[in-house]
Amino acid sequence: MFLLLGFGVPAFAGQDQQEKPKQEEHPAKPEQKPQEKPANQPKQQAQPKQQQQHAQQQAKSQQDQQQKQQQQEQANANKQQQQHTQQQAKSQQDQQQKQQQQEQANANKQQEQHALQQAKSQQDQQQKQQQRDNSQKQEQQIAKHQQDQQRQGQQQQQDHSANQSQQQAREQQQQHSEQQAHLQPVHIQSQQEQHRQESEQRGEWQQHRASNWQSEHRDWQQRGGYNGYRIPQDRYDGYFGSGHSFRIYSYPVVIVGGYPRFQYGGYWFSLADSWPEYWSNNWYDDDDVYINYSGDGYYLYNRRYPRDRIAINVYLD
Repeated sequence: MFLLLGFGVPAFAGQDQQEKPKQEEHPAKPEQKPQEKPANQPKQQAQPKQQQQHAQQQAKSQQDQQQKQQQQEQANANKQQQQHTQQQAKSQQDQQQKQQQQEQANANKQQEQHALQQAKSQQDQQQKQQQRDNSQKQEQQIAKHQQDQQRQGQQQQQDHSANQSQQQAREQQQQHSEQQAHLQPVHIQSQQEQHRQESEQRGEWQQHRASNWQSEHRDWQQRGGYNGYRIPQDRYDGYFGSGHSFRIYSYPVVIVGGYPRFQYGGYWFSLADSWPEYWSNNWYDDDDVYINYSGDGYYLYNRRYPRDRIAINVYLD
């Protein structure tokens, strides 16, 4: 409002100044009073001051506008710079996230490749171990086959030796029978001699009777294992085991080193252990016995006392 008034006053003042000279050009008009002119002089003197104030106000307004414009421009510039900074920060953050994601993906890929390599290495080791195991099994099979062949050869040799021993025993028995058939007096003496020997043998049997067999006897495992002669399997199946029982004094019996030794199935046997005190006095003459191989050696079993077993040795002759 002040600015409008400031512009209006000088305009009216200028209009009055222009109109007044026109009026002065007509002096002939009596109705005009010249005394009224001095009244306009103070207004004419005040006009330059008002113009100066108006100019200052205009300058100040322009300055304020310029300042506001500059402030607005500065604010816009700051806002743009802030937005640009935020965009740069966001762009850097996005790049960092992408880089981290890429690094994580690379790390995962490397870890996966490492796991695959480890799995492949383990698989290769397992295959190599399996190949070694197969090679060892083959070698063991070859060695077992060779051992079996050696055992078969040894068994054949043992069978041959046993057959020869049996043949010799049969020949000796046949010769003895022939001698008994031709010499009756000698046969009578041999019977007397046999009774005497049996009586002596019974004395030897009694010497090996235990006083407390449960605490005195020892099996082959307790003795350190059986290391004597082993009967071939085919020969064993034909004469030995629980299915083949016999009575000891139905076959030849001799005393060797103070121990009774009896013959059966082409082999000689002697007791390595004492016999139980609760067996009958003449068990070796009256009881049915059998010879069995029980895991760690040969044992003599008495059918009257099936829970007991006596360790025995085997001899070819």
